[in-house]
Amino acid sequence: MRDIKTVVDWLADGATSAARSEDVLDQLCRGLLECGLPLWRVAVFVNTLHPDIMGRSFVWQEQTGVKVTAAPFAMMQTARYLDSPVVAIYASRKPIRRHLADRDCPDDFPIVRELRAEGATDYAAFPLVFFDGAVHVATWTTQQPGGFTPKQFSDLESVIAPLARVAEIRALRRTAENLLDTYVGHQTGEKILAGKIRRGYVEAIRAAIWLSDMRAFTTLSERLPPQELIDLLNRYFGAQVPAILDHGGEVLKFMGDGLLAIFPIADDADADAVCRRALACAREVETRIAELPRKSESEATRFRLALHAGEVMYGNIGGGNRLDFTCIGPAVNLAARLEKVASKLGETIVASADFAAHVANEFSRRGEFPVAGFAAPQIVFGLNSATH
Repeated sequence: MRDIKTVVDWLADGATSAARSEDVLDQLCRGLLECGLPLWRVAVFVNTLHPDIMGRSFVWQEQTGVKVTAAPFAMMQTARYLDSPVVAIYASRKPIRRHLADRDCPDDFPIVRELRAEGATDYAAFPLVFFDGAVHVATWTTQQPGGFTPKQFSDLESVIAPLARVAEIRALRRTAENLLDTYVGHQTGEKILAGKIRRGYVEAIRAAIWLSDMRAFTTLSERLPPQELIDLLNRYFGAQVPAILDHGGEVLKFMGDGLLAIFPIADDADADAVCRRALACAREVETRIAELPRKSESEATRFRLALHAGEVMYGNIGGGNRLDFTCIGPAVNLAARLEKVASKLGETIVASADFAAHVANEFSRRGEFPVAGFAAPQIVFGLNSATH
């Protein structure tokens, strides 16, 4: 039988053998089993910083391992959440124990009744207090007759502090990833976390470039109340961003009603496939935007999109310690100019000659047009009516 000190030391050393947070909990629980702790169910609840979820729960049982569940913010309004030991610990910052096998054990939490019905005999919940004062929770349940012995309960108490430190380190890393995914995109976030943060660091990459904006946005911004305008923008971008990500793109920037995204091209052999994915995304987005709720046809949300393929400079630009990880270059400028041409032509989706060359038979030439910043007129292509 293992000594509890080996488990405590493993946690104190950072649980380095566990690659993921769920691996930490699984290895911890199995290590405690080897120390003689009769664990039946263990759960850890960690709040996080994310635009859509308030936290994650990790629930372990010996036969099933660890199941991870994301908790949406809406859950905070449910009776099950409000009547849980987790919320009670958030308020008191003190442990909770219920000897479920005792006749006089209070049924003050729904989870207590549920666990007793499944044969649990003892339940202990501990606060995991992070350095910033935030409280998270770990719960431990057994089906051993009589519940945890005093020695077993003491062993559980000994792992709480080092578990809190490991949980905090993992949570901070995940929070950083969440924030970077939210504000700069997943691919860009990975580069930042990998250390690509030096001002002036840029790399030349090939990409299909997406630059869109909302038609008549200026008129709408003057007519709509501020909150309605924000809600409209959120619905509008909500119709674009998931589709872009699903098709392998990276959203780099929101500029008022404008959106800049790229679909990286690995090599020449990849260019046709990437541009076809970008075009498929454009069609999907056009449909999604057309289906957005509206009070009347005059309030229908419409967009314009320019697609181009070329080389961009991708990296850190800014001053002092305030940087923007984005892409710049003539290719981005051309996409922006083509989007303005789309407005003049009355087209929803236009493409440059470089992009259209990768998606044969999808576009037709609309003519040559002068564009600001480019000496030569640029050929602009519009979607064929048969494929639109």
